[in-house]
Amino acid sequence: MTEPTPAPNDPGEDCGKPGPTPTAGAGAPGASTNGHSVSFGFGETAGVLPGDHRTFDDIEAGIVALWRAFGQRREQPLRDRLVLHYAPLVKYVAGRVGTGLPAHVEVADLIQSGIFGLVDAIEKFEPERGLKFETYAMQRIRGAILDDLRAQDWVPRSVRGRAREVERALERLGAQLRRTPTDAELAEELGMTVGELREVYAQLQLTSVVALDELAAAGRGVTPLADILEDQEAPDPAALLVDQDNRRQLAEAIRHLTERDRVVVTLYYFENLTLAEIGRVLGVTESRVCQLHTRAVLRLRAKLLEKTEV
Repeated sequence: MTEPTPAPNDPGEDCGKPGPTPTAGAGAPGASTNGHSVSFGFGETAGVLPGDHRTFDDIEAGIVALWRAFGQRREQPLRDRLVLHYAPLVKYVAGRVGTGLPAHVEVADLIQSGIFGLVDAIEKFEPERGLKFETYAMQRIRGAILDDLRAQDWVPRSVRGRAREVERALERLGAQLRRTPTDAELAEELGMTVGELREVYAQLQLTSVVALDELAAAGRGVTPLADILEDQEAPDPAALLVDQDNRRQLAEAIRHLTERDRVVVTLYYFENLTLAEIGRVLGVTESRVCQLHTRAVLRLRAKLLEKTEV
């Protein structure tokens, strides 16, 4: 079962903070691009590839020219170049949004959602308004990530909001009373009856989902869930050992029978022949085969009992 992912509360948090990427119009003293640290001082080398001796001014001028060309022609290759340039913004925003989310939420999934927000920001950005693109893009990226998280959450937003109200009320009363508040005290704090509070509890059960892997691993290190749950289709190891031992003892007991008794047992139990068919094979009557079969079974039983008593 996948745990529903509650989206962060404040959609404007962290927006407008500069990311770790060089941006047009940014005078940051340093940045990180594709894992390589570069310095951005006027006249300093900013290339990240061997032999790339472009300065920050050169890169900034190139981005400005790229935006001008994209505004005139709206061609996909130009848009893709802008996406590649501002892609580190997506990783930065996804990392900030992912802080505090459940462990099953992969940052790679957040980045994938953020890329769509970046593309949308590039398509709708209007440079003539004088707004810094990074500020605008981070808001769009964050919004795209939050929209995707909410779309994956089966719990209604009203229930999520009620859960946060109950949590805040519990914190306030706990700090005031210095103990866990009762249902009556909590209901009075929330302005509802005890019955209504219990109805809220029933709704909040939807939000209290725990991954089986996390529950099983509590206090047991990193034990996989597959090592804890019983496989109803798997054979019982103890039963397998007992069966193997019984087969070994039976085979040993059969080896101690006379040759004719072994033939009767083999044809009857392993070849599935009838007593009449075994009689024709041995050239005796069916009644004689019945006698041989009975004698062989009695001898096997006595041999197995002897092994058990030992």
